[in-house]
Amino acid sequence: MRSSIVPIHRDRRPIRLARVLFAVCAIGFFAGVAPRSAVAQSLERFPDASRLVSIGGAITEIVYALGEEDRLIARDTTSTYPEAAGALPDVGYMRALSPEGVLSVGPSAVLAAEGSGPPATMSVLEKATVPLILVPEGYDREAILRKIRITGAALGVAAKAEKLAGKVDADLQAAEDAAKAMSGGKRVLFILSMQGGRILAAGSGTAADGVVRMAGGTNAMSAFPGYRQVSEEAVMMAQPDVILMMERGGGTGIAEDELFAHPAIAGTPAGTPAGKSRTLLRMDGAYLLGFGPRTASAVRDLSAMLAETKTATD
Repeated sequence: MRSSIVPIHRDRRPIRLARVLFAVCAIGFFAGVAPRSAVAQSLERFPDASRLVSIGGAITEIVYALGEEDRLIARDTTSTYPEAAGALPDVGYMRALSPEGVLSVGPSAVLAAEGSGPPATMSVLEKATVPLILVPEGYDREAILRKIRITGAALGVAAKAEKLAGKVDADLQAAEDAAKAMSGGKRVLFILSMQGGRILAAGSGTAADGVVRMAGGTNAMSAFPGYRQVSEEAVMMAQPDVILMMERGGGTGIAEDELFAHPAIAGTPAGTPAGKSRTLLRMDGAYLLGFGPRTASAVRDLSAMLAETKTATD
């Protein structure tokens, strides 16, 4: 009997596990066709999950947290945790997959995070002989628990998933409760990139917005949805206390001096509190924005960092 828990998604059609032989020529045929919905609308189970490809860092983390990593034969580029996952074959970046890359490892099942793509690839994979389940994305506690339950059901280990979900739920609740008392509601500007001096910031409905709120902060750019390039005026009007960015290795990140020299942020009379106090926080992107089993720890770390920062008015 299937569980009555039904993940919410705008497309309520059930998973379609169409069985059509894959051929390279199908790529061109389906290139202009939007993929059918394969987002899990009930707790589906793979007929055979012995050779699993996981796509999405949080999905891979959950498979390991469930103790089912022996099923994994490949993962995507974003699946960097735990370290052991790095030894698995890499089928490509989750938003730039090719059908050949995914199917070349001979999977019996593909478990992917919603948003994997491009659409043409997902359309071909949905029509391949290998069952595919897409796990709904989301940026709050319930979304994480939903991912765990759907992944567990797909692998036939629902009881283990429920136990893990209970543990993660309690951990997240404790982390959020503590965060509310610590971080003081500081206004946080999450900058994804700053190419050519143009700031790409996180608005509402993003992973950055979700984790900032869970950590007791306020997203300074919550007035718009998604990620958007913002004007200097918008940044100055937002008056962030803190700038938050992903930690990037190899020297590819924005240098602190470059960031605080930006006219919208600089500690000039027309700048921002974050610019005046030169308050910049960096965290590993997969850890901060993954919304998987480690999110409670990420919330605690971010909350503690926010609590320790001094604003221009302190």
